[in-house]
Amino acid sequence: MSEGNLVRADEKPIFLAELVPYRSLGRKGFRILILLTGALCAVQGGFFLATGAWPIGLFFGLDFILLYGAFWLNYRAARAREEVEVSRTNLSIRKFSPSGRMTEHRFNPFWARFFVKRHSEIGIVSMAVAGEGRRTDIGSFLNPDDRESFARAFKGALATAKRRI
Repeated sequence: MSEGNLVRADEKPIFLAELVPYRSLGRKGFRILILLTGALCAVQGGFFLATGAWPIGLFFGLDFILLYGAFWLNYRAARAREEVEVSRTNLSIRKFSPSGRMTEHRFNPFWARFFVKRHSEIGIVSMAVAGEGRRTDIGSFLNPDDRESFARAFKGALATAKRRI
């Protein structure tokens, strides 16, 4: 194996995570919902158009367009994600916006601090990583249960990176 292919032991990732927003309705469910809603709006809108109450018929079409637009925006926002990687020498947080633009935040794991804000009833409400005069939020789109499990795993990985062998 050549030297270019060798990975130093301290460069191997200790922790890798991809954080994605949770969506309760998948693509198949979305298609079914849109088909059923579209058929219902078309039948009811057609009835009102045929009976001469055309403004009501047009509102059924507007309702359907607004529903479709809301789901389109929701699925677009779901393309946001974060990739977190911890090694002994580097902590990298890559944030991808729904448009695909990537922002990377790098920290030295020995200087990085993980901050968690908790609410007594909700649990974790925000998480952030700070170090070297910089700070970035992490996992802001996660639900409370996912925040808890991520915080536990990330805290452990950061402690492992800081331990000397």
